[in-house]
Amino acid sequence: MSAEEDFKQVGAELADLGVRISRMMGSPALKDQAGKVFASLQRDGAMVFRLVRDTPEHTAALQLAGASLFDPSGQGRAIKDWVVVPHSSAEKWTDLAEAALSRPR
Repeated sequence: MSAEEDFKQVGAELADLGVRISRMMGSPALKDQAGKVFASLQRDGAMVFRLVRDTPEHTAALQLAGASLFDPSGQGRAIKDWVVVPHSSAEKWTDLAEAALSRPR
């Protein structure tokens, strides 16, 4: 499946939890019931998750091959609560999205 198809699958799997697919700054995003984004699909096919630093999920996500802290500017100013997970680890996306959804904002 393509990254977009995998992203839509994650959204469908979490729909019963009140998750909806929307857009944030032109990218497909997952929003919780309050309308807050907790995950987003990037143009390169990776997905970024708000996992809250120093949590087991954050640590595990960063250990995936190709994963990194989210640096939207590309200038070394990472947003430390957000982790980019490449499409090569798409089988982990639903679990990571559930973890991101369950963390307080």
